[in-house]
Amino acid sequence: METRTTFHKRLREIQDDVLAMGSIVSKATLRSIDALKNRDLELAQQVVADDNKVNRKRFEIEEKCIEIIATQQPMASDLRIILAVLNIVSEVERIGDYAEGIAKIAIMIGDEPPLKPLIDIPRMAEKTVDMLRRSLDAFVNRDAEAAKKISTEDDMVDQLYDQVFRELLTFMAEDPKTITRATRLIWVAHNLERAADRVTNICERVVFVVTGKMEEIGASKY
Repeated sequence: METRTTFHKRLREIQDDVLAMGSIVSKATLRSIDALKNRDLELAQQVVADDNKVNRKRFEIEEKCIEIIATQQPMASDLRIILAVLNIVSEVERIGDYAEGIAKIAIMIGDEPPLKPLIDIPRMAEKTVDMLRRSLDAFVNRDAEAAKKISTEDDMVDQLYDQVFRELLTFMAEDPKTITRATRLIWVAHNLERAADRVTNICERVVFVVTGKMEEIGASKY
């Protein structure tokens, strides 16, 4: 009984770590967009530097998962949770990489005048972060239906991306001098679109934990 109590205590700690990692990445994503909007190079550099914290958190969680497998001999349902954690932290770490990438683009842009007011790109970021937070809550709560619903919201991010892409192509066609600035904004939008795809992968892991079945629950263009 003591062993099972210890196991569940450690599992809760790991899940708390996953939520903490998700919070760090969510903040990094929003801060990278703020840096881009406000031409805040100091903030962008901080986002890049803080990516190391995300990487370290992932490694810490992975080590705890390996330890709990080695020492607690989890049953099949428990093992599914641990395997899901290993996959989820990998996805969250990649979303953190996209945030770092956006911050690096903000640094690259520097103090160049904005091509246009940023409206849809911040919307993409806010939607992606909202999906990420709720997907991790769905994991902790073992809520497969919530996970399936969240995965369908990826379509909203895709639609915003297509809108941004078309608009920026129009800028480039009308004035070739805008090509460099427009291309960089397309990179930003693409990073956010990929981040939302990663959230869909997390949702699939939630369904796996609850049902024991791996299934594709969100359509991806890539």
